[in-house]
Amino acid sequence: MEETPTPIRVLLADDQALLRSAFKVLVDSEPDMEVVGEACDGAQAYELARRTRPDVVLMDIRMPGTDGLAATRMIGQDPELGAVRVVMLTTFEVDEYVVSALRAGASGFLGKGAEPDELLSAIRVAAAGEALLSPAATKGLIATFLAQGGGAAAAAPAAAHAERLGALTGREREVLVHVAAGLSNDEIAGRLEVSPLTVKTHVNRAMAKLGARDRAQLVVVAYESGLVRPRAEERPGRAV
Repeated sequence: MEETPTPIRVLLADDQALLRSAFKVLVDSEPDMEVVGEACDGAQAYELARRTRPDVVLMDIRMPGTDGLAATRMIGQDPELGAVRVVMLTTFEVDEYVVSALRAGASGFLGKGAEPDELLSAIRVAAAGEALLSPAATKGLIATFLAQGGGAAAAAPAAAHAERLGALTGREREVLVHVAAGLSNDEIAGRLEVSPLTVKTHVNRAMAKLGARDRAQLVVVAYESGLVRPRAEERPGRAV
């Protein structure tokens, strides 16, 4: 008899009880996922994450007390929570908070106004260990932030990232550049004339060496280290 797959364990973190209730009803209605806890602030989210070991945390960026950004950083720095994926929820446009969330270890972000199917898909994608955003979308996000002055804020970690890049092989750096350009493993394989499995191996090794949880993190490192820079046409206000 075929075994039933273990449901995706989801932790909800939002200071709005009504919104948490709506998310809980939606998530628990799916046969392949279940809500294992609810938190009203970041500190509680972190404690519940340690207690329940969720696969995915739906984390509001702005909450009273310990916000979602701080909680995400705490989860990302806890070695016992290395398998936990954080999806940030925001009502705001792409801004420094979202980029900071990616730097803190989030696997991506989603607007609170997203359709139910989008939310459920985001949970499944994050649980599978992939970046919630496509690399192309993440690249555009980082480029926008840097063009608005985020480069100065990133100056401090730039040297550290550049030093970490020294641990990569030439091929791993080449693959990292393609990841930051928004290419999938299949597309990178076509460019380099290797198999997608070989590309996946290079991506995984690069993530391990750079301490990145997923492709979104690789894109952040690629930009912050200066390995990849936004082209003029990617900057706001420029003609494409």
